[in-house]
Amino acid sequence: MGSLFEENYLVRTLGRIAHDPEIALTELVANAWDAGASLVDLIIPPTHNLVLTVQDDGHGMTAAQFKARWMKLGYDRTKHQSSNVEFPPERKGWRRRAYGRNGIGRHGLLCFAGQYSVETWREDKGASFEIGTQSQETPFKIEKEGAFLRSGHGTKLSVIVERHLPDPDRIREILSARFLHDPQFVVRVNGQSVELADQTGLIERMDLSIEGCPPAEAYVVDSTRTAQSTIYQGIAFWVNGRLVGTPGWVVGSEAVIDGRARFAKRYSIVVKTSDGWMAEVEPDWSRFKNGPKVDALFEAVRQYAQKSFASLSATLVEESSEEALIRNREEFKELSQLGRAEVASFARDLVKATPTVSPDVLSAAVQALINLEKARGGAALLEKLTKLDESDIDGLDRLLSQWTVRDALSVLDEIDHRLAVLAAVEKLCGDEGADELHTLHPLVTQARWLFGPEFDSSEYSSNVSLRTAAEKIFRKRLSTEAFINHKQRPDIVVLANATCSIVGTEGFDPADPTLTRIQNVLIIELKKGKSAIGREEMNQADGYVQDFLGSGALDGTPMFRAFVVGHEIAAKTTREKELKEEGVLRGRVQAVTYGQLTRSAHQRLFRLKERIPARYEDVSGADLSARVMQTASQALLALPAPVVG
Repeated sequence: MGSLFEENYLVRTLGRIAHDPEIALTELVANAWDAGASLVDLIIPPTHNLVLTVQDDGHGMTAAQFKARWMKLGYDRTKHQSSNVEFPPERKGWRRRAYGRNGIGRHGLLCFAGQYSVETWREDKGASFEIGTQSQETPFKIEKEGAFLRSGHGTKLSVIVERHLPDPDRIREILSARFLHDPQFVVRVNGQSVELADQTGLIERMDLSIEGCPPAEAYVVDSTRTAQSTIYQGIAFWVNGRLVGTPGWVVGSEAVIDGRARFAKRYSIVVKTSDGWMAEVEPDWSRFKNGPKVDALFEAVRQYAQKSFASLSATLVEESSEEALIRNREEFKELSQLGRAEVASFARDLVKATPTVSPDVLSAAVQALINLEKARGGAALLEKLTKLDESDIDGLDRLLSQWTVRDALSVLDEIDHRLAVLAAVEKLCGDEGADELHTLHPLVTQARWLFGPEFDSSEYSSNVSLRTAAEKIFRKRLSTEAFINHKQRPDIVVLANATCSIVGTEGFDPADPTLTRIQNVLIIELKKGKSAIGREEMNQADGYVQDFLGSGALDGTPMFRAFVVGHEIAAKTTREKELKEEGVLRGRVQAVTYGQLTRSAHQRLFRLKERIPARYEDVSGADLSARVMQTASQALLALPAPVVG
């Protein structure tokens, strides 16, 4: 005999959906959102024992799709339909992320009775189903099904209300606030919807003044009426009644506030603009185009959001601090009266000082203080904790929960090393008194990652055949002293007006996998003094590559990348040259400035310099160079000057 189910098994496993009409109807409207609907109509009866309906104009389902999706317990929407919403044909080009994940929300009608009806249609064909839960063999089943003809597409759910009769006005407020982020999704309750300007939760409306740009207005809405969890939080941009991109607390490339903070979860901001901004939106409406007008809009919105946050966050202090104490109630009760007062005061002060602190961070801080109070010690640590700002508290919590101290130091040391390299290059390349040969050049030739992530590999090294070819080529022009410090840095060649580094990678030859061949060669030529890279310098580097290709000393047919680095690039100089043999690309020569190198590197390091601008501010370029190079650079420092032949 197989397993049996109690008659109310499904209802008991649905949690609040089965008992809270606000959550149940919110989930059903979210299903319509996931079905690509633009309009949802709810009819809520005035008394029990009458019919409640939820009807949408989404894509609808065939009978087979209904059975495969609706009738599967714990249906995984993301797995079977992806996280993107499917739209009816006439809405092609619309974009949405789906709310549904675990297939529970569709059973929301069980909040009102033990059985309900579904009608769904698409491609002019419809299917109807009576769903019941009065079975021991299965949690829910199709009691009756039928077919009908109907043009268009959509789904209609019906239930006779036996329990939990909803309040239409309350449901209208909840749903209008819950889905206000997208003006193309209209929810009506008993024929009425709520416009943005009429929202019960509307806190304020303000015109945004953006010089030289079309008008825009911002609305702040208290979204605590949104019932259960929300998929969209933050700032939503409307242009001519249509949503641009995905709402969030990141505007442009900058986070306005931490999305985990209580403020971020409670309030939403809608920025509404006219059709004058349509030219600034990408054709697929996924985002705004880059440009000065959009930058000005984003800056105005960021400033407004910060101002609103500052004025509203004070109302959250007591609420946030009380929640942190409740989460630690058992330990809190064990403290003395004085200890409780101190902990409660600490929680309020922390929220006031860092209003965007997340509940988890605040709770952890309160827990730490409770432990300190119990131990009657740790005063010094407590003093440090009270002085931490929001980012430090969040960072400390993440550090201790996700990293060992050793792993964290390993990563931070590498980041610190790279930031120090960039700071040293920036200081030395502009210092007329700097000894570039012994400070700047060793830095750059060692830090290959400056030229791109593809060169950030330990595989790049001095190869015997590559070194032989280099000696053969450069000794045409130079004396043997040019190959200085052969044992420590065999890849370095000192020229009359430059320093050259030649390294390569090896790999197995596809034609003969038993042998290795040179695969790639990187040449870095750094010009001395306040040099300008002109045609002559580019032609000289071009000649180096051609000499290597024709030297006969290399095993394999490697690809050459040559960078000529100086302080500036002369006018009318080709910045990039390609070398081909019989139509096959064999090399590329590129002129770059120190400024280009450091700017590009800062971008690859996630613009960390902007977040910690004072780091290395008071350290000289020479000191930074010595610190970064350590023993690796010492071999070059005592070398005699090269003799040019």
